[in-house]
Amino acid sequence: MARAAAVVALVVAACFFRASAQAANYTVGGHAGWIFDSATNKPAANYASWASKQKFFLGDYLIFQTNANSTVIQTYNKTTYGLCSLDQDYGNLTTQWTPFEGADGGSGGRAADAIAVPLTVNGENYYFSSTGDGIQCRNGMKFHITVAHGSGLPPALNQPPPPPPTPATPPPLSPIDATPSSQSETFYNGAPARGGSGPLAIAFSVGFLLLEVLPLAAKGIPSLLL
Repeated sequence: MARAAAVVALVVAACFFRASAQAANYTVGGHAGWIFDSATNKPAANYASWASKQKFFLGDYLIFQTNANSTVIQTYNKTTYGLCSLDQDYGNLTTQWTPFEGADGGSGGRAADAIAVPLTVNGENYYFSSTGDGIQCRNGMKFHITVAHGSGLPPALNQPPPPPPTPATPPPLSPIDATPSSQSETFYNGAPARGGSGPLAIAFSVGFLLLEVLPLAAKGIPSLLL
């Protein structure tokens, strides 16, 4: 009984260690790679059998050693996988990886190429080749895996896309108001201010001076104007 408990403890510890370890790379099909033989119309390996013997976690990578004769389709849509075709896939659950430079990466059609596909979604992940209108897929060039959470995605695969830049909006222009807003503004615009020397002010000053001078002249006092 104690021996059985020890074995169980070792298994649990091993699983925990694997879940907390660094991400692993898995070469699809092993040494055979992701290759389809057009002469025999058969894939180079039994990919379903290969996948069933592996354990996959978030952050791991599938390495497809392939060539220009095959594609790599990654999908979370079981219907797309079953049809071996992208024709009925109208969602955003499917990605096509190709070994052609200028498409989704690759080396421009060399004889061999390695495509690294990260595992970023928990649960069922489906893969197939769509070459030949799905002929390769229907002849065994496909497999599906179950991805466990493990220790989660590493930071390099868990970064949200940067937000789009926000264009600067100029402040709204204030309408010009022709109506003076204060007495000081009225003065600034050229209207006479208090204590100014306009015609009315001059006439008032002359009248005041005459009122002062005329009584003096009547008393015989020399006028200040003389």
